[in-house]
Amino acid sequence: MPALVTYRTPVQEDWVDYNGHLRDAFYLLIFSYATDALMERIGLDADSRGQSGNSLFTLEAHINYLHEVKLGAEVWVQTQIIGFDRKRLHVYHSLHRAGFDEVLAASEQMLLHVDLAGPKSAPFSEQSTQLLQNLADSQRDLPAAQFIGRVLQLPH
Repeated sequence: MPALVTYRTPVQEDWVDYNGHLRDAFYLLIFSYATDALMERIGLDADSRGQSGNSLFTLEAHINYLHEVKLGAEVWVQTQIIGFDRKRLHVYHSLHRAGFDEVLAASEQMLLHVDLAGPKSAPFSEQSTQLLQNLADSQRDLPAAQFIGRVLQLPH
């Protein structure tokens, strides 16, 4: 399977700073929109969330800012399922642009399936579990995600 592209956008004028570079907060916004698109692919679209009362919450997110992104650049997010269990989903988003082979930024995220009535954690539905498994199976031959499991610390 080719990479799963979950979000595409041009970099907007109000997303850049005084240097003409994408502001750090907007990398997270782009990755958040990619997570929303992934939710649609696994049966957690707006209608399903309304009917089931379930959604995904972000437990943890790490962002690696690797290369500058400038105003007007057309960027896209590729999403890889790293793993999942009954209630959690570990994903890797990478940001790309045409004409540049290296990853611009990467975000490793741990998401929790939540019953909004609680709110409390809840198991994925059978449908979501199967859709997640299908995605994970289709990505089995993708190269390993490059920027995961990193620890933020000063060198000793």
